[in-house]
Amino acid sequence: MLYELAALSCPLNALDRASEGAAAWVGAPEAGGTLLGSWRTEIGMLGRILILRGFEAPEDVSAERRRALTSANPFHAGAVVSALEMDSYAAFPFLPPVRTGARGAVYEFRTYRLKPGGLLPTLDAWEAAVPPAKPYTDHLVINMYALDGAPRITHVWGFPSLEERASLRRAAQGSGHWPPKGGPDHIAEAVSSIGLPEAWSPLT
Repeated sequence: MLYELAALSCPLNALDRASEGAAAWVGAPEAGGTLLGSWRTEIGMLGRILILRGFEAPEDVSAERRRALTSANPFHAGAVVSALEMDSYAAFPFLPPVRTGARGAVYEFRTYRLKPGGLLPTLDAWEAAVPPAKPYTDHLVINMYALDGAPRITHVWGFPSLEERASLRRAAQGSGHWPPKGGPDHIAEAVSSIGLPEAWSPLT
């Protein structure tokens, strides 16, 4: 499974308009891929609508990317969007596909820019760490590695609350099962943001 994570940036007072346009864009008959989730950022870089979609094949991603790039009004929000990012990813091969539904009231998006050559050892470290780190990793929605741009991974987590996130993370770290052993050695830069699901998000 391949994924696209799109980010629409706009003024804070235009977020509703951007969200409405994006919902219509991904729900159009000609739209490709499967909508998995949409969020509005609340902590981190503000003024963003995030959209996660799944695709079966590279050509499906390319076709949907061309639809946005050649549109005069991409995501039906061109009048208010000041920046548009569309990043392509492949899922970590040992993780199941994204399961939609009620996965958390708050979602965390963590992107790690990796040092050159850092992807394979990162995959190995995560594969070893995910099973022993339950119940923390039960909240992992997906982890995926970028197919374009700088070497990086982005993982999405769903939690009932920020307090529950902090508690589960502390417990996993205290058990010695988290973070993945050796994983942080390959991280060059890390950023995180918190998003809340939009009304039209399949991940809620």
